[in-house]
Amino acid sequence: MTGLPTSTPAIKVSEEVAQAVSDGRPVVALESTIFTHGLPRPRNLAVALEAERQLREAGVVPATTGVHAGLPTVGLSTEQITELAAADGLDKVSLRDLPVVAALGRHGGTTVAATAFLAHRAGVRVFSTGGLGGVHFGASESFDESADMTTLAATPVTVVSAGVKSILDIRATLERFETFNIPVIGYRTTKYPGFYVTDSGHEINFSVQSPEEAAKVIDARDRLGLPQAVLIANPVDPAKQLPPEELDGILARAWAEAERRGVTGNASTPFLLDYIQRDTGGRSLEVNVEVYRGNVRLGGEIATALAAAATTGA
Repeated sequence: MTGLPTSTPAIKVSEEVAQAVSDGRPVVALESTIFTHGLPRPRNLAVALEAERQLREAGVVPATTGVHAGLPTVGLSTEQITELAAADGLDKVSLRDLPVVAALGRHGGTTVAATAFLAHRAGVRVFSTGGLGGVHFGASESFDESADMTTLAATPVTVVSAGVKSILDIRATLERFETFNIPVIGYRTTKYPGFYVTDSGHEINFSVQSPEEAAKVIDARDRLGLPQAVLIANPVDPAKQLPPEELDGILARAWAEAERRGVTGNASTPFLLDYIQRDTGGRSLEVNVEVYRGNVRLGGEIATALAAAATTGA
C-alpha cells in the first residue's frame, strides 16, 4: 500500500471556507508566499492579517492558502498564518512541489500556481494576489517561464493582480497568455499594469468597468466550459505608483548587478526585488502593499458580485 492513509485528506479546506462555498457566499483565496517569502518581518504578518480583516469587513470569507506540516490548506487559521510568517527556511511551493512538500511533512508558502490549483479544488472562484509570474528576459535561450502561466491555462479560477512583476518580459508574457488562451482583462483600463506602475506601456484588448461586468465574464467562461483562468488586471493608483522613469533606471541597475554577480535562474527574482527595495529606500515595499490591498478589495467585490448573480439568477 502506498500514499497517505485514506483517512488523511490530500487537501484541507477549513470548515469556514467549506461552509461559505456550500452556501454560495463570497470567498476570496489569498496566497501565502506574499508573507512567507515576499515581505520582511514583521510587516509580512501585519499585511497577511490585514488582508483577511479587509475581506471580513466587506462580508467576504478569506481563504488564505498554504502548506502547514505537509497538509495543503485552503483557509489557514490565524495561528497557522502567524506560525508560517515567523518560520525560517520555508519552501516556496509551486504546483510541482506540492506532492513533495506534502509527503515530507514540510511547511510551505504557496505561489500563484499552487494557490490557484488548491483554491479551485476547494470550490473558491476568486483569488487575489499581487503580481503574476511570467516570461523572464532571455527565455528564448533559458526557457525560464513561470509555472503560473501553464497552471492558469488549465485552472478556471479568476485571478486579480496588478499585472506581472515589473522585472519580467511583459510583452513576451502577454504573448504567452494569448497562446494559452488566457483572457487578460483590464479593470477600467486597456493599459496593462506593470505592478509597481499603473501602465507598463502595453495595451490589452478588453476591459470591464465594474465587479458586476467581471462576474458576467466569469459566468460566461463557466457556461462555455472553458478550462482557463480569467485574469483581471487591476492597476495601482497612479498617485501611489513608483515614477515610471525612475523604475526604468532601477531595473537597468538591478539587471547589471545581477549579471555582475552571476545571479541567474530561480535566484533572479528575489535578488532583483530585493535590489529594487533597497534602491528605492523601501518605497517599493509600500507600493507592493498598496497593490495587494487594492487587489484584495477588488477580489472581494467580484466574489460578492458572483454570489449575488448566483442568488438572483442574473
